Order: sequence, then structure tokens, then C-alpha cells
Amino acid sequence: MNPGRVMEIALELAGLKELPADSGIIVDGRDMKKVLFGVDMEAPEIMLAKQLGYDGVVTHHPKGGSPMINLYQVMDNQIDRMVQAGVPINKAQKALADRKEEVEHNRHVSNYDRAVSAAKLLEMPFIAVHTPADVIGERTVQEHLDRRLGRSPRATLKDVVNCLLEIPEYQNSLIKPKIWVGREDSYAGRIWVTMAGGTGGGAKVSQAYFDAGVGTLVVMHMGEDVLKAVKQQGIGNVVVAGHMPSDSIGINRIIAGLEKNGLKVTRMAGVIDNKPAIKIGGKK
Repeated sequence: MNPGRVMEIALELAGLKELPADSGIIVDGRDMKKVLFGVDMEAPEIMLAKQLGYDGVVTHHPKGGSPMINLYQVMDNQIDRMVQAGVPINKAQKALADRKEEVEHNRHVSNYDRAVSAAKLLEMPFIAVHTPADVIGERTVQEHLDRRLGRSPRATLKDVVNCLLEIPEYQNSLIKPKIWVGREDSYAGRIWVTMAGGTGGGAKVSQAYFDAGVGTLVVMHMGEDVLKAVKQQGIGNVVVAGHMPSDSIGINRIIAGLEKNGLKVTRMAGVIDNKPAIKIGGKK
């Protein structure tokens, strides 16, 4: 399998027609039979892949080249997600603007060549699959919560956490979903999952969701400054599901697609398996 086919499979599974700016073939190659796939793959992991005889490296977070520099561009996807929740499109754009600019500035000073040069020197294909995995993960979690709690108007945040823990990646993770704004007995109201769009949108985006009638945001992660602002807003709740397990949901579905097409994939660097956890004594 060549890197182009890896991207095709990821896009097909995510339902995306165009290649997102934060994803792509960073270093091209061909005839890949087995690859390492991790959440954060950089020079050490690329060297390990070479030493162990792998034919390519797939990273979730873009760690070099144009996907790394241009991550801020996919943040506009958050506008579409906010509109789906009922936020007026002009308000959504303005809510996101400051945070998008901040991310662009941060990427502008990044060392975008560090992992790339290692991959080139080692002649190791290097592929970034960020937004496709996040879109799949966001959709999967939203559909699960809708199915389990969509007809429960008095569902609480404890119910939200318990439903998340039904998903194998959360079961198998050392990091579990946590209520960071609200209490276990707080009514969840309308539950909205936002896990795609490059990175977190900031306090103004959260405010826009709550103003539009969302009661609880389910996110991968949220900075302390944003959590503090949400608490001060006093409107909605936040459940932080966990970064590595949330990323792993989409990644695992892409891995399944790659394996179905004959590519051998080894998980590492943050990817949590989605096989049912094995308890002491060998019972599931």
C-alpha cells in the first residue's frame, strides 16, 4: 500500500471529499506492508520504525510540514459544528477568530522540519491523519450519547460519564472521562460533542454553544483558562472525555480500514486499543 491509499481510506471513512489542511503525506513512499501508527510520532518514533523494519509511520497529530503549519486552517470546521448546534454563522465566526489567530501565531514559530528531516534521511514514509480521525471520533461519540441518552430529559452528568465508559477506548484508558464543570447530579440538558476542528476553540466558542441552548459540552480536553471562564459564565456543563482515548476512537476505525485493505498496523504512542478490557482472572 502506498501513502496515497492510506489517505484515501481515512477520508472515505470520515466522509470527507477534500484533504484537510492538517493532514496529508509529509514524506512520500511506496510498497508499505507494515506501519507504526501513533498519536504523536516524531523523530524518535521514526527511528524506531526504521530499526524494527517497518515501512512507514502514521501520526495523528501533524508533526511536520504543511499539515503542522496549517493546522489553524481546519479550525473553520468548528464554525460548521457551531451552526449545527444553532449558533448564528456570523456569531460562530467571531467567537472563533481570536483563538484561530493565536494558533496560527504559535504554528508560525514551530520547528516544522524536525521530524520531516528524520523521515527523509531514513527514507521512511511519513503520513499525518488528523482531522479524518477527529471527525470519526466526534461522530461516534455523539451518536453513542444520542442513542443512549437522547430520550432522557433528566439525564445527569453522571449518566453522561457512565455512557462514555461504555466505549472501549475510555474503558481501557488510564485517563477516564471527568466532570470539570458541573456536578454528578447536574442535569445534562442538550449534550453536544465537539472533538474536531484542529484544537479547542476557546471560551468564546463555549459561550456561543451555551447561548444556543447546549447544556453540556463533551470535549477531548480544555485549558484551565477556558474552564475558569466557563465556570464564571455559569451557564453550562463540561465533561472532559480525555485526549488520548478520544483520539484513539477515530484512529482505531481508520486502523481497521487499513487492515481490511491488507496493511499491518502496530499501535503505539498514545493509541489505546479498542478491544474489551481483560480483568484479573481472565474475565471480560
